[in-house]
Amino acid sequence: MLGLFSENIKIAAGSIRTQLLRTTLTVLIIALGIWALVGILTVVSALENTLSKNFASMGSNTFNINQYEFTSKRNGGNEIQKVNPIISYPEAKAFKENFQFPSTNTSLSFNATSTAEVKFENEKTDPEISVVGVDEFFIPNSGLEVPDGRIFNKFDIDNNTYNCIVGSDFVSKGLLKDINPVGKILSVRGAKFKVIGVLKEKGSTFGNSQDLRMLIPIQVARSIFSKPNINYTISSMVQNKEFLESAIEQATLTMRQIRKLNPVQENNFGISRSDDLIQRIAETTGVLNISAWVIGIITIFGSSIALMNIMLVSVTERTREIGVRKALGAKRNTIAFQFFIETLIIGQLGGIVGIILGILTGYLIALSLSFTFAIPWLAIMAAFITTFAVAVFSGSYPALKASRLDPIEALRYE
Repeated sequence: MLGLFSENIKIAAGSIRTQLLRTTLTVLIIALGIWALVGILTVVSALENTLSKNFASMGSNTFNINQYEFTSKRNGGNEIQKVNPIISYPEAKAFKENFQFPSTNTSLSFNATSTAEVKFENEKTDPEISVVGVDEFFIPNSGLEVPDGRIFNKFDIDNNTYNCIVGSDFVSKGLLKDINPVGKILSVRGAKFKVIGVLKEKGSTFGNSQDLRMLIPIQVARSIFSKPNINYTISSMVQNKEFLESAIEQATLTMRQIRKLNPVQENNFGISRSDDLIQRIAETTGVLNISAWVIGIITIFGSSIALMNIMLVSVTERTREIGVRKALGAKRNTIAFQFFIETLIIGQLGGIVGIILGILTGYLIALSLSFTFAIPWLAIMAAFITTFAVAVFSGSYPALKASRLDPIEALRYE
């Protein structure tokens, strides 16, 4: 039995080698569908890894109050855009003073600039550093870590000390490379700051580095980077997740009171939970995964039809060979198995080529967009299962047709 199995595989491999051009074209057709499927799934997986990594560190017991850029409403068929007001410093400060929920820490922050030029001794950076004004609760509420040095404390913030915490790029490949950064003096817009800590590496999101930033006390930032219409972010962390919903309800009420909204007015600010963001990411990537499967299945269905037609042509061309094998005693199962093995080999070759091309394409796209790439084992497994299914679907009818040929008629075939 084993000898017969090996013989059929040798015959199938020999047949594939004798029809190299046709086999190559068939493999490429199948590879095209698998390439599309694996490539899209790889990029989606990298996107999901990147976004989840960035938001998961915030924890599931944190919520932020931000300005909605705009919300859309339908009014008589016309779309009206409603712009929410910025969250000003007096409002943010009033919220922090009035929101007194138990076991909750509230932080205020704002992006002072994203084009700062930082100097150290005789060197300086390109104007690409983000400077963020923060308070003592910003780092823990944001899920950030400071492995080297320390974070801001209440004294730093209350006394407006000229201390700073820098991103990891300053140390790994920037101004403070190969030296102990803690205690060094950096200069921004003529103001000198003492480095007290270095943030743990966060990586990039959509090409924007999270490690090229500098955190300074919020009041110091307001004095150096004074500009109109600064929008502040409020972040609150509840120590006990069970009280998160109650905290959000009270925060909403507090913000409405600060903005003097009457009961019939809608909120003109947004509250977002960190786990809501993760859930939205999962929903978005789920839609992308479904889209990938739809595109891949459509392409693979076309590949299946092409593979079936090619195998039917192969059966027709080898009618006399089938007749000779049957006349020599080959059974119907043996003939069917031989053609089925040929289809299976071609399908798996196409799958392997498609998987390699798909992973390479996904890797290059992830690299160009600064996504967190990971080997898509699920996509690889799905591709192998899909190619096997394609081989079964495409090879069954040609194999059955070959096994049912009458040996006498087959020997007469010209």
